[in-house]
Amino acid sequence: MSFEPKKQAYNSRINAVTLGTGDKAIVIGGQNVLPFYSFDAPIENAPKVGVEVSHAAPTWTNAGLAEVYAGCTTLAECAAKAATIPGVDFLALNFAAAAPNGANRSVEDCVADAVAVAAATDLPLVVLGCKNVEKDSELLPKLAEALMGKNALFMAAKNENYKTVGASVALACGQKLGAETADDINLAKQLNIMLKGLNVNPESVVMDIGTAAVGYGYEYAASTFDRIRLAGLAQGDTDLKMPILAVASVDAWGVKESTATEEDEPAWGCQEERAINMEVSTAAADLVGGADAIVLRHPAAIATIKKFITELV
Repeated sequence: MSFEPKKQAYNSRINAVTLGTGDKAIVIGGQNVLPFYSFDAPIENAPKVGVEVSHAAPTWTNAGLAEVYAGCTTLAECAAKAATIPGVDFLALNFAAAAPNGANRSVEDCVADAVAVAAATDLPLVVLGCKNVEKDSELLPKLAEALMGKNALFMAAKNENYKTVGASVALACGQKLGAETADDINLAKQLNIMLKGLNVNPESVVMDIGTAAVGYGYEYAASTFDRIRLAGLAQGDTDLKMPILAVASVDAWGVKESTATEEDEPAWGCQEERAINMEVSTAAADLVGGADAIVLRHPAAIATIKKFITELV
């Protein structure tokens, strides 16, 4: 008698969220099985891969990145180059340059940048704020207004500014809204409930539940991914059924394994290879935990993760 494994597809599904418009639009979420459990049921929408585009991109010195952005002087030029990287499904515009403790780029200049990017590419856009709550409360609404009709995703509403960002981005401009918390299932659920109380459609919300570079407290991120995904599927918790986007690039490229030069750490080997390995390892961990979309930086990491997804789905 042959062995027939028991299939475990759930009655509940992760919400499916569409980003972008036209032929290049993508759908994230929608599955009713655990990540990559295609032996239980078909995975309707494979995880999507985005590339981080930043004002800092022309200054990145790693060979692979320098080659991509050679000659670029504006965010729009960087975006046009990034859109040509094989395997990229969407662009993630990182407006870290707007942070008051950094370059403090003005809201007006950021809006002009975003409009120029939208004119330069037809890929779906994910907009990452500057991580300063006060500046993002001013910046994200203006960017959402400038990109109306693009069906973009704006990251993100937080506990401190969800009313301002939620009302402007999702309700007034009809864009998709990110909900950002840090490695805590209870905080993630609470923020989703508060957004629902604001009349934001839960099916237009994408969660950013936090991540970390592997080896840097990643067990907290892993636990949060697992608990949230199981709550949405196995328990049918409607307040935790939103798809998850993970920005792996920023954490992976910020740790010493990626930043230490070969002169400083000759025993560690090639700096670029180390950084790519950190990015791939972090992204793979996020995806098997339940991320429905991942943001990366290096073309080699994007190619590796795209192959990883294709072979597992």
